[in-house]
Amino acid sequence: MKTVNTTSLNGESTEAAVLSRYASAATVKESALCCPHSYPRELLEVIPKEILEKDYGCGDPTPYVRAVETVVDLGSGSGKVCYILAQVVGPKGRVIGVDCNREMIDLARRYRSMVASRIGYANVEFRYGMIQDLALDLELLTDQTRGLCISNPENWLMLGQIEDRLRREQPVIADKSVDCVVSNCVLNLVRLEDRRKLFAEVFRVLGPGGRAAISDIVSDEDVPEHLQNDPELWSGCISGAFREDQFLKAFEEAGFYGIHIAARQAEPWRTIEGIEFRSATVVAYKGKEEPCWERNQAVIYRGPFKKVEDDNGHVYYRGERMAVCDKTFQILRKEPYGEHFEFIEPREPVGSEAQPFDCSRPRHRHPRETKGYEYHVTTEVSHTCTDGRCC
Repeated sequence: MKTVNTTSLNGESTEAAVLSRYASAATVKESALCCPHSYPRELLEVIPKEILEKDYGCGDPTPYVRAVETVVDLGSGSGKVCYILAQVVGPKGRVIGVDCNREMIDLARRYRSMVASRIGYANVEFRYGMIQDLALDLELLTDQTRGLCISNPENWLMLGQIEDRLRREQPVIADKSVDCVVSNCVLNLVRLEDRRKLFAEVFRVLGPGGRAAISDIVSDEDVPEHLQNDPELWSGCISGAFREDQFLKAFEEAGFYGIHIAARQAEPWRTIEGIEFRSATVVAYKGKEEPCWERNQAVIYRGPFKKVEDDNGHVYYRGERMAVCDKTFQILRKEPYGEHFEFIEPREPVGSEAQPFDCSRPRHRHPRETKGYEYHVTTEVSHTCTDGRCC
């Protein structure tokens, strides 16, 4: 997608266009704001009608959240996804919605007690912040800068100092504090120049092994500049749509692994000037930052492809024992990889004596490396049958 100056779209900033439209949509339902999506009826029964009517999204990231987890919903809007997730994570889980639209935050907060009484516990909160800056608490900033005139250069510098202190001491979402980050048709509303920071913030707040499940509008072609400069199309989730391949690339550049398209709308939601816009949900994982240690482990790729390559450049050949470090071994055992591999542990575990592993090139693992070079066992024919079958 071309990078253009989005600070002025027909005289209106992207932020202003988005804030204005969604502030209005918090008061009066706007049915054409985004493409509708169906959710399990049983999860909607406890949610007030006003929230359901004023929810705007394009997909469903909730199936990728588990019980007991701490979850952040970016651009939580009316709060519908948060109240659905409250039931998914259960009483021992926690849900935090983040939104920069005051009217939407107020709407979502209005029903916290009602939903809590219906499900039997309170585990949802809503915080006022920008999704591309999950460290800056806008409510605290408002309180601490009340009456500050930023037309004065000294006060302008002071504002920056206050922002930095709040990010450092009282962040909206702390580093590595979240199990899962979800979003539903919000990332496309962020300015192009802020998107690298947006993905970096998602990565920052996730703990090791955490994941992002993001539903958003994607395009099959670059969106031309004249469409990007249309405030109505931008706030309507069209102009800022990620090109579908670049959407996944953004996760990769931020440091995620296991990036895959979990859901993709077959028919486009809208087509404008021949460009197709549709909903897609991407799931990506965090956790490949640890050092690589040699513990004599191996994996066998089951197929069906002749070979595959992961995000770190490791190549796995179908049916062949490939040497991997302990970090990669543990990653591959988890979703979304586990079902595609066989895992071979060393006969004698390697503990603190483990040496650094060179992950820069693919290497086969000789069976003797895992069994041990002094392993010369000969077994007898077994006469034990299981389920009426014998080897």
